[in-house]
Amino acid sequence: MDIKKKMNNRFRDLEGGLFSEVTKADVGEGAGNLMAQGYDIMAWADPFFPDPSIPPSVTKTMIEAFKDGFSAHYTMPIGNSDLRRTIAKKLWEKNGIKADPSRNILITPGSDSGLIYAMMPFISEGDEVLIHDPSYPSNYLNSKLCGGVAVSVPLSEKNNWQLKIEEFEKRLTSKTKMVLITHPNNPTTTVFRRETLEQLCKFIVEHDLILVSDQAFEDFIYDGIEFVSPATLPGMWERTVSVFSISKGIGLSGFRVGYLVADDHIMDVLYGGAVNILGATNTAAQLGAITALEDDSILSENYRVFERRRRIAYDIFSTIPGVKVSIPESGFLSWLNISKLGTSAEVAAFILNEAKVLVNEGTPYGKYGEGYIRIVHGCFKDEEKARDAYIRIKEALTKLAKLKGIV
Repeated sequence: MDIKKKMNNRFRDLEGGLFSEVTKADVGEGAGNLMAQGYDIMAWADPFFPDPSIPPSVTKTMIEAFKDGFSAHYTMPIGNSDLRRTIAKKLWEKNGIKADPSRNILITPGSDSGLIYAMMPFISEGDEVLIHDPSYPSNYLNSKLCGGVAVSVPLSEKNNWQLKIEEFEKRLTSKTKMVLITHPNNPTTTVFRRETLEQLCKFIVEHDLILVSDQAFEDFIYDGIEFVSPATLPGMWERTVSVFSISKGIGLSGFRVGYLVADDHIMDVLYGGAVNILGATNTAAQLGAITALEDDSILSENYRVFERRRRIAYDIFSTIPGVKVSIPESGFLSWLNISKLGTSAEVAAFILNEAKVLVNEGTPYGKYGEGYIRIVHGCFKDEEKARDAYIRIKEALTKLAKLKGIV
C-alpha cells in the first residue's frame, strides 16, 4: 500500500530521512548521528550549541519554578500575562511598537510554530506568497503547507542582498496575497535598510497585501546599522504580523518561547485558534523568559561575544582561496560564496569529510542559495574551540582550492 497517495499534496512529498538520505541539518537524525561520532555541528542557529549557556539569573528562576510546583500546569493558551507585559515593554523600548499585552501579543512554543501560525489565517489554496531569495527555508515550505505557492524574489550579492522593489513588482499577480520577509535575513545576515523597507511597505499597502516579518535575529545589529520594524511604518500596523524569538539573541533556543505581535483584529483570530493549533507554551520556560528579557546583562554580554566572533570568523574565512564572504551585519552566521570551489552540496560534503564539521548547504535557502554555504559561527561557548573549527574549515577549503587549481 502506498499510504502517501492518501495524503494531501501539501504533505505528500515531505521526507524525514527514514527511507532516503536527507541533507538538511534539522530533518531526521542525521545531525544527531554525526554528533555521536564526534563531528562538530555548525549548522544549527543555536547560540553556543552544544555547550551549557543558561544565564545564572534564568537558572535561578527555573529552579524556583520547579520547586514551586505550579509549572506542572498550563498557562492560558495566549501566554503568561506577566510575560506579555514584559514583552510589551520591550516592544516599545526597542521596536517602537506600542502593543497592548492583552490584545496584541501571543506567546508561541518557539518562533517556528509562530511563523506558520501567522500565515495560516491568510493563505488559501493557490494564494501566492512573495519571498525574498535567499531566505529562511521554512518560508518556502510553510507557504506550501498552508496551501499557497511560494514565489521566489531574487536578492543579489552585488546589491548587498538588499530588497529590490522592482523584483517584487515583476512577480505581482492577481493571486498575490502576502509578502514574507526574514529581517534581519537568515542566511545572509543582511539588515534591510529603511529606504528599501519603505518602498516595500508602500507596495504592500498599494496592493492590499499582508506582511509577515520574521525578526528572530533582530537583537544583534552591528556597525551602527539602523534596524526598522516594518509594523511601525505608515499603513502597516493593521496588515502586519511580526514574529519574534528568545532563541537567538538571548540564546535560549531549547526553551521554545517565541511571540507574535499584531493588530487586535488579526490577533482576535489568532487568539481564537491558539489552543487548537499551538497549545500552551511551556509554563516554566515562560517564567524563565520573563527573567531573560528583564536581565539586560544577558543581551549585552552576548552582543560582546558575538561581535567579536563575527570578526574572528570573517578574518579566517575571508582568507580562503576562491571564497568570498562579507562581514556579518547581524546575528552569528557567516554566508560564504564558494561557487568557485563547487556546488553547495559538494563543498559542504568536503568540509564534513575533511574538517569533521557539519555546515549548511545554500540550496535550502532558495534557488539563489546555490553556490553558497552557511556556517553558524556562534556555536560553542569556548572561543578557542570555535576558532579551531573555523581553521579546520579554512584548511579543508584551501585543500579543495588546490585540487581545483585555484591556488
